[in-house]
Amino acid sequence: MGILKIYTDGGCSGNQSTENTGGWGAILEYGEHKKEIYGGEANTTNNRMELTAVIEAFKALKKEGMEVEVFSDSSYVSNCFREKWYVNWERNGWKNASKKPVENQDLWQELITLTKKHKVRFYRVKGHVNLAGKADFEKLYKKFVEWNGEAFDFDAFKYVTEMNNRADQLANMGISEIKKP
Repeated sequence: MGILKIYTDGGCSGNQSTENTGGWGAILEYGEHKKEIYGGEANTTNNRMELTAVIEAFKALKKEGMEVEVFSDSSYVSNCFREKWYVNWERNGWKNASKKPVENQDLWQELITLTKKHKVRFYRVKGHVNLAGKADFEKLYKKFVEWNGEAFDFDAFKYVTEMNNRADQLANMGISEIKKP
């Protein structure tokens, strides 16, 4: 069985204001097959949309026990799983290191339940990289390898970045649909 790759992004227009609009997007890729999904929500936050993107991607899966790689530009999402923050949250009654309630607990609990049905690895991606621009791609690639290990060559880095940019476009489509009159 192959590896399912999931590329996600979430965003929020007017984040931290009383009236805002959020969107999320995800691309599921299994071999030659790709599926794009997206949506939006009013009065939300960027972090909630980042979590929702991953949740909705896992909800779209029809089988359990898959090997899954998740690529996210959200350190909030990727670091939680990579550094196992949720283990302490669960042990401490959903309190964080500051003894305060974990934000977005409802979404975290749903996502943790979904990921436990699979063998999952999370990878961190630099968001909003303009591949057609004049960015220092060698520097960005080195940072990507620093975050994720040396299993990725430069072409893989570029492809993951392209997919993250597409997930961002999907999230913006979700925002646009919510903003329609």
